[in-house]
Amino acid sequence: MRAVVAVPSALLVAVLLVAGCADGSPGVAGTTPPSATRPAAAPSNAASPTGTAGPFSGTDIAWLQLTVAMADRLLPVLDLVSARTTDPDWRRLATQIEATHRAYLGRSRQLLHEFGAPTTNPHEGHDMPGMITAEELAALRSATGTSFQRLLAGHLRAHLTQAARMATAEQRGGVHPATTTLAATVVRDGTTDLARLDRLDAQRPAGRRPQAA
Repeated sequence: MRAVVAVPSALLVAVLLVAGCADGSPGVAGTTPPSATRPAAAPSNAASPTGTAGPFSGTDIAWLQLTVAMADRLLPVLDLVSARTTDPDWRRLATQIEATHRAYLGRSRQLLHEFGAPTTNPHEGHDMPGMITAEELAALRSATGTSFQRLLAGHLRAHLTQAARMATAEQRGGVHPATTTLAATVVRDGTTDLARLDRLDAQRPAGRRPQAA
């Protein structure tokens, strides 16, 4: 038997409020009401998933669902890189970030499946901090070379910063060992990727570097 905490921790609730996905938030215009974005509660008498020690909490589920949503929105951006710039350093960075985020996506869905929660993206269509919008994706598809790199740098920085912020909240408020371990990996990889991004971005004139999110 495993205990289930139905409500995410206060720290992750604060992150969700910023993202427009928690009760009482204004949400995003034209999207599903915030109450529809809450993670589905699993039955408290469900058996502990095979090979996974410890209970899941509402915080764990909320963070895993947000991780799926963030990765789903970033991967199409990274798919553009090889066709929009010939710079090998930017291509290398995109390949590295794509590999880690595909791993996050797969692991998050696996953990959600083990818990018994839906593995689909409950935030589909919601524009939250760190997520690229449809309009921004269209702008990237129209850009090439240094213009593309400038836009890409801004979006990657916003995504990596927000992903690390949410993962830190999960580390502090989550209870499931495998999930908090994944969160620690997201923070560590995000810090490394931000440092790589800063080094690349520093090669452009200072006046053209995007501000951190």
